[in-house]
Amino acid sequence: MTPVRDLAVEPRLVRADWLAFAAALPPSSVDLLYVDPPFNTGAAKRSPPGAAQAGRTADGAYADRWPSTGAWVAWLRERLRATIPALKRSASVLLHVDWRTCHHARLLLDDLFGPASFVNHLVWSYGLGGSSPRRFARKHDDILFYALDPRRYYFDPPRVPATSRRLAGAHKKATDVLDIPAINNMALERTGYPTQKPLELLRLLVRACAPPGGTVLDPCCGSGTTLLAALIEGRAPLGCDVSPVAIRTSRTRLAAAPPRTSP
Repeated sequence: MTPVRDLAVEPRLVRADWLAFAAALPPSSVDLLYVDPPFNTGAAKRSPPGAAQAGRTADGAYADRWPSTGAWVAWLRERLRATIPALKRSASVLLHVDWRTCHHARLLLDDLFGPASFVNHLVWSYGLGGSSPRRFARKHDDILFYALDPRRYYFDPPRVPATSRRLAGAHKKATDVLDIPAINNMALERTGYPTQKPLELLRLLVRACAPPGGTVLDPCCGSGTTLLAALIEGRAPLGCDVSPVAIRTSRTRLAAAPPRTSP
């Protein structure tokens, strides 16, 4: 049975910069921090032509560039540091990046939380996208998983369909490579937001890393996928974004989540 919205779990969503939002958070109130920040691609992010379906969203364009990688790291460091007081001692952090900054982000998290807090380097393998005659095709993102206290963090090992013929129809524990397709042009969940991630990916991460009823914070909420995943899975969604399009898109998706009518 698919979990649905618990009437006792209400989303909190604010249009604000992450840094200002973090300063207002109650101490020790967050169970899972998931961050999908701008990747510093050096280009403007814009919804492709025809991306929005049935008028679901306007263009959530933004300039994804910093003067240098060091400037991007400094931006991220300031915001992560400001968020630490809001994290419970048992909290986990998932930082979603790509090949451009993954190695810098790993060193940053080691510095902020300590190397012993590292849990996993997850690879989201999505398959879609172009290829190049000059390199291996880049078909994955990186998600760095850290726990504030390696002895106390919540983790419920997710299970995924087995792929071997012997285990056909069965499930197995997920590995650190998450083979989940990106959102295709015909997907019903598609909003047209330029950096939207698949709901399946975020539901898996939320179930695995946030306790039932716990608070899931996404301070760069974008299309609202993390918040919707938290709501569906019975966790409390908490998010912000500087973009009015992101807030509007997220609120629309959260409002459409089905309420739970029975225990």
